[in-house]
Amino acid sequence: MKVPTIKVPGLRRWKVDDLPGVTAVARIDRRTKRLTKRLRPGEIAIIDHVDVDRVSAEALVACGAAAVINVAAGVSGRYPNLGPQIIVEAGVPFIDNADPELFERIKDGDVIRVHDGTIYLDGEVVGKGRVQTAESIEAAMTEARAGLAVQIEAFAANTMEYVRRERDLLIDGVGVPEIRTSMEGRHVLIVVRGYHYKEDLATLRPYIREYRPVLIGVDGGADALIEAGYLPDIIVGDFDSVSTKAITCGAELVVHAYRDGRAPGLDRVRKLGRDAVVFPATGTSEDIAMLLADDKGADLIVAVGTHATLVEFLDKGRAGMASTFLTRLRVGSKLIDAKGVSRLYRSRVSTSSLLLLVLATLVVIAVALNVSPVGRIWLNGLYDFWNGFVFWLVGLFS
Repeated sequence: MKVPTIKVPGLRRWKVDDLPGVTAVARIDRRTKRLTKRLRPGEIAIIDHVDVDRVSAEALVACGAAAVINVAAGVSGRYPNLGPQIIVEAGVPFIDNADPELFERIKDGDVIRVHDGTIYLDGEVVGKGRVQTAESIEAAMTEARAGLAVQIEAFAANTMEYVRRERDLLIDGVGVPEIRTSMEGRHVLIVVRGYHYKEDLATLRPYIREYRPVLIGVDGGADALIEAGYLPDIIVGDFDSVSTKAITCGAELVVHAYRDGRAPGLDRVRKLGRDAVVFPATGTSEDIAMLLADDKGADLIVAVGTHATLVEFLDKGRAGMASTFLTRLRVGSKLIDAKGVSRLYRSRVSTSSLLLLVLATLVVIAVALNVSPVGRIWLNGLYDFWNGFVFWLVGLFS
């Protein structure tokens, strides 16, 4: 039986000779978050990402990837990461452990074909990988859960190492830079491009409108704020995943640097003609955003898209995520996590109910006007005005 060809919408037209599989333009990058910025719907993503995390998987799916080829292990077995499962459940073909030579054989923009784990370029086989299915991913996840205890021990060790290195910053706030933006006694909203950040931002609109908190975007979180219709007051991060539009929007910039003072993101900021404050710290950018807000006297810190659970820390794929655990202890009761607000609360008033309410209100107003003497005068006035308007309108065409 002939295997049908998967036709991907939005692709340029080229001759594929009715070959089976997915034929599309390839976008290739070793950093997934950098790739998703230029990945278009219907294109094939080629990445090098061990333990594909949930945020990266959701970004690939949201971009409309026709297929995802990973030259690394999508589930290495270190911990039960959720990324591969999200990709497969979205109906996107996922191939991992592909030949690393793909990064030399395929150029960005090449038209390739993927079928049964084999990658073709100009009709020739350039690599092979393992096709992941829901069953194979579930089996790998079961094994990964068995080894989770080892990761917890490593996480605890990393936490103690962070305490040793950053005890002055955590306990006394030593090393927090001075900034122009005032936070004293104000609410601060910190946005990270993490789980459910779009939905939670939408749910928080009334809160933002009423309290007007200081808006801090952490790396791509700055673009998330702009996409939601807000301008960030401060952008914190290493600036490798922040758009030029965000950097030049007028926000105060805080560049996350290594403990020795090296700040790779500072060069990009200066090339765009912007000044920045440097914040050397061992932790993550979301950590220093929280520490900055706490040190500058924020009354309340609301976090959107940040990491809150052990699996999320491990899913980030960095030993440094242990710092986030201690940072949350340091900030204490000031911190409110908005994660999942959109799932906890949804408006139960439907559009039809609102329309019915408006209609009922209009009926009540009409009845009230009709039964009162003053109301009748108003109704007669409106009736005369309407007749005059119709007469004037007819006169334009006569």
